[in-house]
Amino acid sequence: MIQNRPRPLREFDQIYMKAADMVFQSELVSRWADGSKLAFLGDGDSISVSVAYLKARGIVDRGPATITVFDFDERMVGAINRFADREGLQEILYAVLYNCLDPVPVTLKFDRFYTNPPWGASNGGESVKVFVERGMELVHFDGEGLVVIADRDDDLPWTADVLANVQEFASSKGFYVSCLMPGLHSYHLDDNPELRSCNLMLRSRPGNGREVTSHAVRDPDRLRNFYGEGVAPAVRYIRERHRVDYGKALDIEYQLELWAEA
Repeated sequence: MIQNRPRPLREFDQIYMKAADMVFQSELVSRWADGSKLAFLGDGDSISVSVAYLKARGIVDRGPATITVFDFDERMVGAINRFADREGLQEILYAVLYNCLDPVPVTLKFDRFYTNPPWGASNGGESVKVFVERGMELVHFDGEGLVVIADRDDDLPWTADVLANVQEFASSKGFYVSCLMPGLHSYHLDDNPELRSCNLMLRSRPGNGREVTSHAVRDPDRLRNFYGEGVAPAVRYIRERHRVDYGKALDIEYQLELWAEA
């Protein structure tokens, strides 16, 4: 599953979870989302792929009925769909190209959502709230969500601010924190290798479901520092130039010199 994911682009906060923590997270998500229609808002870590594969191969005995991944990186979308095709998981796992700043397709209805968004160190968690709100829209404000964000670190005051702001935002939308699992995941993060993330689990209040109207996010205040200090989201999609096919070298990596040319 790790080999299936494209190389990360740090400028878009694509920072991948380490393998051991991926195993724990995938097993947890399999239990948490058992039997549900599960939507992923982005999935650079390939947790969706791991969850689908572990269930299909009988390594875990629970898991979502279906998984749909919404990601703006065409490399990730292609890698997920090719993996699903190769492993016979097309009826369980599917990925579509989508940017969270665009409206969600409100005709779709999921039971639960999962997201590991940009952690909002430079915008008070506003980028996290955008992803969380899209997840809430996809469950029509009646369901559960699992949000992976930076765990509190006393040396980094922004982590506490983001946790507080996201919980306050969730409450304003009719969701409450059903569980907070601190200090779970580590990452391949060169500038702060000790920073860990937590699972923030949200659940809607009874009777919170509603008809959804979804709108594009274009407010400059919400977009400021979206991917870090001074980095607004100018890119709608990351397009794939060369397909990711692990186990086989790309033709841009080598050149053949024939005997006739010697």
